[in-house]
Amino acid sequence: MPLLVIGNKNYSSWSLRPWLLLRHFGVAFDELRLNLDTPEFHAEIGRWSPTRTVPVLHDDGLVVPDSLAICEYANERWLDGRGWPADLRARAKARAAAAEMHSGFRALRTQMPMNCRRQPDAYRGDENAQADIDRIQQLWRELRAEFAADGDFLCGGFGIVDAMFAPVVMRFLGYGVALDDNAHRYVEAITALPAVREWRAAAAAEPEYLPDTDKLVQA
Repeated sequence: MPLLVIGNKNYSSWSLRPWLLLRHFGVAFDELRLNLDTPEFHAEIGRWSPTRTVPVLHDDGLVVPDSLAICEYANERWLDGRGWPADLRARAKARAAAAEMHSGFRALRTQMPMNCRRQPDAYRGDENAQADIDRIQQLWRELRAEFAADGDFLCGGFGIVDAMFAPVVMRFLGYGVALDDNAHRYVEAITALPAVREWRAAAAAEPEYLPDTDKLVQA
């Protein structure tokens, strides 16, 4: 059985993506959770990941690091291509959006790290984070307007592009980001997924605390 090595469910946005894809599509896998930013993590991660990062997938002797690479591998290995839209145009747009999420939005990532337990307060990011938020909502509007007529997700049915944006949904919820109607409906669709509910429940039960993330509070 494949093994997915992940970080804390409360904090590890990169880990959420392939975990969610595999769980949503019913792919059986074992899970190994390593606590981020601990001596134990740094002592153990080299045994599992050549990049010393999570997530990393082990399958029949093959080691696949990186969230998007794992999703692509899973799509070919177990999903028979269902991770991307069947339509060529939709597939191209979905891949472009996933790639933009994978490499961009640094202000949002830095200023609003994923913290599934977080409750909104007065803390907000700066204008660079807001520009990222605006761009993400623009992407969501464009994809859903063109490709989501038959479903609740960015290109209709749930796929890799949605898994890539799921941590953003967690950020928007935790930091109380103002959303347009389209984004609000999309957030509701993501949070209604059984796999997302499972992840959030596990995150809420984790005892670990990361000061650099949890200190982002403003009364």
